[in-house]
Amino acid sequence: MRDQVLWRKTGRIVAMLADHLNIDVERALDILYNSHTYALLSNPDSGLQLQSDQYILADLLQELDV
Repeated sequence: MRDQVLWRKTGRIVAMLADHLNIDVERALDILYNSHTYALLSNPDSGLQLQSDQYILADLLQELDV
């Protein structure tokens, strides 16, 4: 079940990132998957999975310095 929740959360964050940066979702997915934020998101011990999608997007944008 945890994997399904993470999968849905990832999809929402990718869609928000694509909208924010005005890029296609494939590029946004690539950016997310290659980020430190995603490494933390994938680790249940980090607690990032419990944060809101907007919080995670803000963290990712800060990492990207956008």
